[in-house]
Amino acid sequence: MKEKRFSPTGLIIAALITVAIVFLVRHFHIKNFHIVKPGVLYVSGQPRGMDYPRLLYGYHISTIINIRSSFEHRERNWYHEEITWAKNNGVKYIELPVEKGGFLPSKEIQDKFLAVMAEPENLPALLHGSTGTKRVPILVAVWLIKNEGLSAEDTVKIVEKINNDRKITEAENKLITQLTN
Repeated sequence: MKEKRFSPTGLIIAALITVAIVFLVRHFHIKNFHIVKPGVLYVSGQPRGMDYPRLLYGYHISTIINIRSSFEHRERNWYHEEITWAKNNGVKYIELPVEKGGFLPSKEIQDKFLAVMAEPENLPALLHGSTGTKRVPILVAVWLIKNEGLSAEDTVKIVEKINNDRKITEAENKLITQLTN
């Protein structure tokens, strides 16, 4: 029986196709993007490169709400890219820093977020952090309960989905329960 051999040309073509696919997926995929309410609120991890035009033209984003804190602004120069893009494209840029580690936004940040979301000219809005998990879903929970009137149970389901099916922590559950009271 004759052994099958792979030709070097075939391997090179397969490798190039694989690299192209990986590039295209990374290039056209917004990290941890979720639609919370169409035309109103979207969430994601840190946008980059071509994510910004897709957000503007695909979802008509009017406002970017960044919850990353100031010490995170030095990472890979994303901050200047985002500020410049927003300014050049007429998109509002708002910072509501939630410190890494605690993940739970202060009452002041919650109130500011609700105020931003209450202004029709700010919508639709994109709320993002570095990964779009942990800090972002808790602010979404605040909005879902205070603005949309969702129950704690329904809110938890949405938060866990945004968290890539990670179960909420006891502290997160406590905050969500307090918000419904």
